[in-house]
Amino acid sequence: MMAGPVEMSGLLAQMQELRSIASREPGAGQKIDIPNQSQPQFSSMFKDAVDQVAELQSQAGNLQEAYVRGDNVDITRVMVASQKSSIAFQAVVQVRNKLVESYKDIMNMPV
Repeated sequence: MMAGPVEMSGLLAQMQELRSIASREPGAGQKIDIPNQSQPQFSSMFKDAVDQVAELQSQAGNLQEAYVRGDNVDITRVMVASQKSSIAFQAVVQVRNKLVESYKDIMNMPV
């Protein structure tokens, strides 16, 4: 469902402009946008997030084992650590699912 009427002539003009931009090769007057290597890349950010989730799961597991052994560990601390690791894992899984979905959409685009 669309929010309002679509102006076909405006839409067609935008599509033609995008096609002409995409078909141009960068010349002397055009700048090629190369990502700055000092900025974090998505892959490294995602790897860091996965590493943090692994660390949270490890901490939660250690706290659970300590509680079961009878060490002086508060059950609320164990439950909070467990919930943190669970929520972080679910977030990473959702990001992964969106990445896979986006990849499939891109691969199914006509060339």
